Amino acid sequence: MFHKIKSHQSVDQQESGHDSLLLEAFKVMLPYLLALLLISLAGYWLIDPAPPKKIVISISKGDGNYQAYASLYAVLLQQQGVTLEIRESEGPQQSLKALRKEDSDVDMALIAGGVASQESTVGLVSLGSLYYEPMWIFHRLKHNVESLSELKGKRIAVGRPDSANYILAHILLRAAGVTEKNSKFMEVGETSAADALQHGLVDVILLSGASTTPLIEEVATILGVKIASLSDAEAYSRQYTFLHHLVLPKGALNLASNIPSQDVHLLAPTVTLVAREAMNQALVYLMLKVVSRVHGSAGMLQRNHEFPSDKDSDFEMSSQAAHFYESGPPFLDRYLPFWAATFVNRVLIILLPLVAIFIPLSRIAPSVYIWMVKSRIYKLYGELRFLEIKLRNSQAEELPALRKELDAIESKVNNFKLPVAFTRHLYELRSHIELVRSKL
Repeated sequence: MFHKIKSHQSVDQQESGHDSLLLEAFKVMLPYLLALLLISLAGYWLIDPAPPKKIVISISKGDGNYQAYASLYAVLLQQQGVTLEIRESEGPQQSLKALRKEDSDVDMALIAGGVASQESTVGLVSLGSLYYEPMWIFHRLKHNVESLSELKGKRIAVGRPDSANYILAHILLRAAGVTEKNSKFMEVGETSAADALQHGLVDVILLSGASTTPLIEEVATILGVKIASLSDAEAYSRQYTFLHHLVLPKGALNLASNIPSQDVHLLAPTVTLVAREAMNQALVYLMLKVVSRVHGSAGMLQRNHEFPSDKDSDFEMSSQAAHFYESGPPFLDRYLPFWAATFVNRVLIILLPLVAIFIPLSRIAPSVYIWMVKSRIYKLYGELRFLEIKLRNSQAEELPALRKELDAIESKVNNFKLPVAFTRHLYELRSHIELVRSKL
């Protein structure tokens, strides 16, 4: 029974010694662990900061379907925990000005093709063309209009000043030789222009908008109003690269009334999502996913998955957008919600360097632990060695004092707690103590 108790005590002492050494090893490694933790936290917040929770988009008020599309973006972004703030500007040039301004918080803008052809685009990139926005030429002339040059001398509503419709109308009319000197231009908004045409106050109106825009459908059904089909549309598209030659099929606007009564050749720029080049990359990918969802389906003038795409000639395509349209979203974004994907991406950015640090550190740790254990044994060996040297040079009267020193060393060894793997060193040390004792 006594031997069993001694055995249990011995095991308990060994386990206690092992725990003590682990604690000391942990204390040695603690500075390294704290350094890793601080590096992780600093990297998490500084190296790749969390993306903002808000995006600001500028749209030209009264232009096309910008407000409707921006509102749809806002709903989809809100599902991902991001707020879209919609700001209306007086026109697309004002939106571009806000984007270029360094202290502005505007991140993106919807810009029609051709608007920025004379503007600086430094620091701005395209996230893709979203849809066609044709220029519709409605008139009350007796003959069919096949060229814009036929509008000389007419009363023409060219849109609200500073609007995309106004800018594009002037570009097209000027190219055809139609100017304010040989014709009468009326600068009114789209709704006012439609009313003026209906009441015979103007001969021609130029409207920008998708084929599904209610105002376009409404004007097309006004009695006596025709849609100009431009026979030289292809020539315009070759000269102005931001323009595209489209064909509106017969009956596309109203099948029941067969409007238009024949195929119509149109000119259309694309509406482009323009962003700051420095916009947060995670938000860029999120916006690309949103616009792909909104604009990817087929329409009257576009094929399935034709948009969003790189059809804009005014702005350089973002490298992220180009990669997205070629290969799709990043791997994590395909399967995880936005917040989860951004979190994992940020963690990986920090984790990979830490792994590079931790691997060599993990190799050092066992060596440090072994050194700590053996250093305690070597310390006692040092005391025993010093005692042996004193024994060689001692006198007979000094032997009792030396025995006491040896007993003290032996007592330390007996109370010494080591892991089981190192007990061999204790037995060796005891045998060496007995060897020195025999010399006394």
